[in-house]
Amino acid sequence: MNGNSFGRLFQVTTFGESHGEAMGVTVSGCPAGLELTEEDVQADLDRRKPGQSMITTSRGEPDHVSIKSGVQDGYTTGTPIGMVIDNKDARSEKYEPFITAPRPSHGDFTYSAKFGTRNWGGGGRSSARETVNWVAAGAIAKKILAREGIELKAHVNQIGDVEAPELSFEEIVEHSEDNEVRCGHPETAEKMRELIDEYQEAGDSIGGSIYFEARGVPRGLGAPRFESVEARLGQAMMSVPASTAFEFGLGREAREYTGKDRNDEWEFSDPENPEDADPVPVENDHGGLQGGITTGEPIYGELTLHAPTSIPKTQTTVDWEAGEEREEQVIGRHDPVLPPRGVPVVEAMLALTLVDFMLLGGRINPDRVDGRPGEYDTDYHPSSPRNE
Repeated sequence: MNGNSFGRLFQVTTFGESHGEAMGVTVSGCPAGLELTEEDVQADLDRRKPGQSMITTSRGEPDHVSIKSGVQDGYTTGTPIGMVIDNKDARSEKYEPFITAPRPSHGDFTYSAKFGTRNWGGGGRSSARETVNWVAAGAIAKKILAREGIELKAHVNQIGDVEAPELSFEEIVEHSEDNEVRCGHPETAEKMRELIDEYQEAGDSIGGSIYFEARGVPRGLGAPRFESVEARLGQAMMSVPASTAFEFGLGREAREYTGKDRNDEWEFSDPENPEDADPVPVENDHGGLQGGITTGEPIYGELTLHAPTSIPKTQTTVDWEAGEEREEQVIGRHDPVLPPRGVPVVEAMLALTLVDFMLLGGRINPDRVDGRPGEYDTDYHPSSPRNE
């Protein structure tokens, strides 16, 4: 199986199945000298882990991360960072009815058809459980970006037909972690929760979307065509399980705009001193990207996630081994809606994409974060016990 690595210079490679012994990720390309502890990574894993509330799966996974390599005395060494998250609460027997009878709209049949076998417990490798690895790697990327003055945040902006109003970045940061839905607008969050409860009580699920934004991204990142920021970001976001649509800037609304209305006209950042000012777009309908390259304006967009496919309602499948049609229920512990736990996943993929572009563009020294090539006597170099 290919397709388990993401990134060019900041490369993430993952392993693990939903009900396997453990999940794991190797991060190659993290510069040396970054302060990093398990607690730094755990903070984001706690936002993604199951069992947070009544609108998430009740699977009891602590998602405790263990850093196995690449960190010494609290600092990254520049070598691959290996992290493992053990699976503690797998109950594979619930999935036995579907070993040869694929669940509707899952990866069961396609995996079996491609490989001639599959790890069927909890969906195996196709399960969204695997995104725990992405969030762990994304936590490291966030720390690197923060050193460069880059902030990013996501929140749930729509569930079903309940949509939050347009919010400022500051409002999203301030309010999105205050409610179970992770919506930056408290009043809308209450309506979203009521709608989710309705579907959950009916034994069904509902889809939604996640808005994301990054501030402080320097201009000049990215390359035309296949290495454009939106192309790479689109790949990252559409890798998120259950994703059906990725948008940036005006997104799908752009189809309703004329060229004159959509075009971002230019002005000087300081009109009174144009000689010392920079050109900046008057608006930012392009979402911080023009010609595949960052403009220096905020990057923003949206990812749509369909309703969870594991629902307790009776559905029809076929058992190819028995040669019969069946009515089956997916009995287990599943989320009735995905965006609330998807927020840290979207943030992780945004961070991983941006830190890779920062390294590719030479904005960050790929060897060390202190920008002191050739200097060996550093604050983060280990000391010899003989000199104590």
